[in-house]
Amino acid sequence: MIDAIVWIVSNFVMAFYHFGYAVTHPGLWLDWSDGAAIMRVVYYGASVDLFFVVFAAFVVLLSLGLWRHGILWAYVRAAEAFGNGLGRLFAWAGLLMVLQQTMIIFLQRIFLVSEISIGPFGTVFTKDLSWFGEELKLYNAMIVALCCAWTFIQGGHVRVDLVYGAVSRRTRKRIDMAGSLIFMVPALVLTWMYAWFFMWRHLITPKVSASDTLDLLERKARIVRWNVETIGFSPNGFNAYFLFKVLIVAFVATMLIQATAFFYRNLLEYLEGEASDGLYHDPDILGDDGAGHVAETN
Repeated sequence: MIDAIVWIVSNFVMAFYHFGYAVTHPGLWLDWSDGAAIMRVVYYGASVDLFFVVFAAFVVLLSLGLWRHGILWAYVRAAEAFGNGLGRLFAWAGLLMVLQQTMIIFLQRIFLVSEISIGPFGTVFTKDLSWFGEELKLYNAMIVALCCAWTFIQGGHVRVDLVYGAVSRRTRKRIDMAGSLIFMVPALVLTWMYAWFFMWRHLITPKVSASDTLDLLERKARIVRWNVETIGFSPNGFNAYFLFKVLIVAFVATMLIQATAFFYRNLLEYLEGEASDGLYHDPDILGDDGAGHVAETN
C-alpha cells in the first residue's frame, strides 16, 4: 500500500516537470520529419506520464475552481460549447449520407454510370460507384463518434433509472459525480489505450504495440516510415479505413473532455444550490414551426 501511494505521489509531482519539459522542447515530439519524434508521440500518447499530466491538470483546475467558481464555469462552458459545436457540425453528415446514397442510386440504376470523376483545381479524382457506396460507412462513423459528446451534453443518452429518480437533488449530484469518475473516465482511459496503438498500427511501419518500451521504439525509429492503410474490403471499394481508427481516438478524447466537464458542472450545482441547475446550458429545442433552434439558459 505504501509503495502504491509513493508511486502515485511521485508520478503526480513529476507530471509538472514532464509537462514543462514537453512545452519547452517541442522539437522532440513535433518535428515529424524525425522518426524518433514520431515514436515519442506514439509512446507518450498512451503512457503513464500523460495520464498523470492530465490528472494533475484536473486537480489543479479543480483546486482553482473551488477557490473561484468562475474558473470551473469557464471550463464547463468552453467544453460544452466545443462538444455542441462539433456535434451540430457533423450531424450534417447524415444529410450528406442521404444525398450521396440517392445520387448513387440514380447514377447506377437510371443512367447506368459505373464511376464518378471529380476534377477540382486541375486534378482528377476517379472512383467506382462502389467506393462512394462504401464511403457512406464513414459518414455514419462520423455521426456516431463525433456527435456522441453532443448527445451526452443534451441528455439524450440512454440511462437505466432504478434509484436516480427517487432520491434527492443533492444525492443525484453525488451519483453523477461518482459516475463520471468511477465509470466514465476509467472506461474511456482503457479505450484510449487500445485505440491509440490500434490507430498507429495502421499509420506507420514497423508495427507498434502497448508493450513496446521507449528504447525499443526509438530503435525502431531508424526504419520508421508512413504506411497509411489503403486496403479496402473489395477491389474497388472504399480504401481509407484508417480514418475509422482516427475517429475512435477522437471519440474518446471528446468524451473525456465531457466527463470532466460533467463532473465539474455537477460539483458546482451541488455547491451553489438549485439556482445554478442548468446554468449556461445550451439545449437544442424544436420550435412549434418545426424548425430547430438553440436557446441558452442563463
